[in-house]
Amino acid sequence: MRVLHFFKTYWPDTFGGVERTIHAIAKGTADYGIQSDVLSLSRAPEQNTREFDGHMAHKAKLDFEFASTGFSREVFGKFRELSERADIVHYHFPWPVMDVVHLTSRLKKPTIVTYHSDVVKQRLLLPLYRPIMHRFLASVDSIVATSPNYVATSDVLQHYKAKTTVIPLGLDERDYPRAPEDVKARWRAQYPKPFFLFVGVLRYYKGVHILLEAARKTELDIVLIGEGPMEASLKAYAKEHSLANVHFLGALPERDKTALLELSTGLVFPSHLRSEAFGLSLVEAAMFGKPMISCEIGTGTSFVNTHGETGLVVAPVDATALADAMMDLSSNAVVADKYGRTSRNRYIELFSAQRMVESYQELYKGLLVSNE
Repeated sequence: MRVLHFFKTYWPDTFGGVERTIHAIAKGTADYGIQSDVLSLSRAPEQNTREFDGHMAHKAKLDFEFASTGFSREVFGKFRELSERADIVHYHFPWPVMDVVHLTSRLKKPTIVTYHSDVVKQRLLLPLYRPIMHRFLASVDSIVATSPNYVATSDVLQHYKAKTTVIPLGLDERDYPRAPEDVKARWRAQYPKPFFLFVGVLRYYKGVHILLEAARKTELDIVLIGEGPMEASLKAYAKEHSLANVHFLGALPERDKTALLELSTGLVFPSHLRSEAFGLSLVEAAMFGKPMISCEIGTGTSFVNTHGETGLVVAPVDATALADAMMDLSSNAVVADKYGRTSRNRYIELFSAQRMVESYQELYKGLLVSNE
């Protein structure tokens, strides 16, 4: 079987949450005899078309970007060429250009869409896009949501419940080797007091500005791993308010990130908008058996972090609630350890890459059978 994954970006241009999911599916399904290709856009398509972990990352020329959407004339021909070789085409939503490519290709192959998120940021343009979106979603054979929470709260998915299944996102523990003792010792010396960890790209919907407000209400150390478009303004805020307990580390090698995960009191994940559809950083914390703090935004974040079981879920945009949650966990080691153990168990049960891959390969087989 051969599967073509189609999304706007992929390695080596970018490697965010959706890209990591595509990679995990492509890498994992190879064990079941499934060969994968990935088509995305790139400013350097020739240079960045290359083999990656047993599958090919193909690129079409990125012409320009508008409203977080990459446009390409070349992608229509590239998609036609690669889809002819595929047995199944696996789309990753949202990306409006992908919808147009699909609808104009008159594709006769089985199709699946992983519905990663509603269209949130571009709400002013949504009325123009909505008819195309619904034509696209109505035309595909199967839709996969990443959590039952998202199905229940997405107005779009409510139209397609009959062909929607849930496959949670998963991570492969083999990609997260435990940090050497000397690395942990170095970080332990740098942050000897209990600290909470944030991991993620510093984007508008991550709620880090709320976390910095919460930092003003507690003396607990907060360590942030990641960089992004909000970095300068967040650092300026921390400097303006003399937040000596807030530590921006930027992007770090994996062994340093795993060391800090192991050493942390827990993960704090203040995302406050529905653009945060799942939260793979929460899955990382669950993998390491850490308690979590997140916000109730009606998405998969409250599926990964279950209030009172794996951690605490607080109201969004509430710095006081966020600060109180951190202080509660830091002052009650017994409860924090209990949450951490439950987090680890839920990772094994629901969020491993193996479980995700098994579910997708079964779905692929079912699609081929039903389209014979």
